[in-house]
Amino acid sequence: MRVSFPVATNTPSEAPAQTWPGAWAQPGFRALLALALALIFAGVVPAAAPFYQFIQHRAGHHLADPVLAYLPARNVASPIFLLMYGSCITAVAWLLGRPQLLMRGVWAYLFLQLLRMATIWVLPLEPPMGILPFPDPVTEHLFHASTAVPITRDLFFSGHTATVALLALAVRGRWWRGALGVLAATIGVLVLVQHVHYVYDVLGAPLFAWLAYWLAGRIWPTAPA
Repeated sequence: MRVSFPVATNTPSEAPAQTWPGAWAQPGFRALLALALALIFAGVVPAAAPFYQFIQHRAGHHLADPVLAYLPARNVASPIFLLMYGSCITAVAWLLGRPQLLMRGVWAYLFLQLLRMATIWVLPLEPPMGILPFPDPVTEHLFHASTAVPITRDLFFSGHTATVALLALAVRGRWWRGALGVLAATIGVLVLVQHVHYVYDVLGAPLFAWLAYWLAGRIWPTAPA
């Protein structure tokens, strides 16, 4: 038996209404938004805590990272949190007024979480030397709720960097994308200063953000930027 999900077929010349009443009038929009949220909050979130608990107790491999070896570790957790969640709040507030872009962003976030869990599973790594762990209050509560120790082996790829890079793809406008792109790069540098990621984790983040956003476009295409 074949199971199919409703997939948008709009083209830029037949773009649906960019208002919530117009978007909500589309059955496909309602169904796909509900499906994405259900997969995130009833699928990924409950599975995340046992997954990361398993990852944290699994042996991994140290990577040679000459850049990180010459970079002194410093505690920059506060700037990371400020830039990360300031970016998220600002970009999501912008997207809330644009339901078509928000839909694609929600699906992209779902794909980003699945891709990250897949790469972490495939590439068991030990944290970098000199790591200064910092508990992220949001991810610790949402994804690591049942873990008794800080998660330090969730390495490839950097979730903080990828999330802001994804938001840079989700918004529109040269200024918005440029600002979020700079913030994503800044966060990438800061997580290296904190020694919570390898350089490879940070470099891979925007590539997987782009892949997640591209996959979301197969579900819900939007007009070109």
